[in-house]
Amino acid sequence: MLVSERIGQFFIEGESGRDRVEYTEFGSGESWVVLIHGQLMTRRMQQPLARALAAHGLHVLTLDLLGHGRSDRPADPLAYSTTGFAEQVVALLDHAGADQAVIGGTSLGANVSLEVAAIAPERVRGLLLEMPVLDNAVEAGIVATAPLMFAARYLPLTITALRRLTRPVPRGLVPFWTGVALDVFNQRGDAMAAVIHGVFFGRMAPPSKQRRRITAPALVIGHAADPVHPAADAAMLAKELPNGRFVGAHSIVEWRLRPARLDREAVEFAQECWEEPVATEPARTPPGVADMSKAAGRRRARRTRPAT
Repeated sequence: MLVSERIGQFFIEGESGRDRVEYTEFGSGESWVVLIHGQLMTRRMQQPLARALAAHGLHVLTLDLLGHGRSDRPADPLAYSTTGFAEQVVALLDHAGADQAVIGGTSLGANVSLEVAAIAPERVRGLLLEMPVLDNAVEAGIVATAPLMFAARYLPLTITALRRLTRPVPRGLVPFWTGVALDVFNQRGDAMAAVIHGVFFGRMAPPSKQRRRITAPALVIGHAADPVHPAADAAMLAKELPNGRFVGAHSIVEWRLRPARLDREAVEFAQECWEEPVATEPARTPPGVADMSKAAGRRRARRTRPAT
């Protein structure tokens, strides 16, 4: 089924000034879903799932978080944090005129989705979480990200050389996931170092006590044999969330190369979230994040929609 796709942009005020954030909109209607990419990746990685959801009547938004893809990339680490990314998602909802959405993502995107549920629970219809990075991923996360930050900070020529080598490759002439990988190589050393620094030394996700207060329905997908995104984290999160359910992927690449089963799980979950009546009493915002929720709500964006 063919669905409409449109590119848009909005602007946010942050520590570095006025920054531009770009997104893609799939389909139409009032059953909103927001999909968030992984760290150093782009919104293009969520395109197949976005199209599958939109083909079943859901209205999907994918965005490039600040510092990623076609959004602005300030070189200040203060511009980046998981909570700051969550505020960008809330700003996107405001910009699109969506009161609520199913919020989901992969890796960093899953953690950002949890932050949205923490700072603005009234905006979350459900959570679609793949490969969250929590307590069991600390050591592997340090090993994986510290060398990248070191190279970006102290050996920026390596990042520039990789970008110049891979950027000219036409994405339409290579397999889709090869193109997604090439997008990851399209980095700028100063911004890349700032993104990793901001996320690495900040709060990665709401703590366990706070996660247990998130009452939105949640589908949590975990992968076996993935040390950076251990299935134990996903299973633990599904147990912590009062309305969480765990689904195990057969492998790390199942949703990328054989997506039918997990696409079906995601579509059915998102549809169920919108079929269920809204709770009469929204979840209580935990102490200390109420002000952040109000600030996120004030980040109204000026709507601009260039044609694709």
